[in-house]
Amino acid sequence: MKKILSISALSVTLLFSSCATIFTGSKQTVQIQSTPPGADIEVDGISAGVTPAAVRLKKGFSGQTVSLKKDGYEAKFLQPATTFNPVAVLNLFGLIGWGIDAATGAMMKYDPKVIDVKLTPAKDAKETAKAN
Repeated sequence: MKKILSISALSVTLLFSSCATIFTGSKQTVQIQSTPPGADIEVDGISAGVTPAAVRLKKGFSGQTVSLKKDGYEAKFLQPATTFNPVAVLNLFGLIGWGIDAATGAMMKYDPKVIDVKLTPAKDAKETAKAN
């Protein structure tokens, strides 16, 4: 009987460890939009599509670097804000769960889930427009 209780307690502990990693994962989809649309999206230097687009970003204490580039406009670089993921509280007192969620980045989440960036015309484009 004592052995069954020990195994049950261990199973429950392992089941509820790293809840944010299990329930929300270590990546999150963020909608990236631009004005004007059609900007190339890069995440940490890797092509991720053209605006508007839903992009999968790795969660973590500091967000991934996103850049938007479009001909005739200045490049924009941003690091979407991350906030504490309340699902991580389900770890209760399990230090292993907290550690796993912190290591995978699941302890954090992106907020807001939609990022809208206004692109600025490049200086060369402004000067060309003024000359004409």
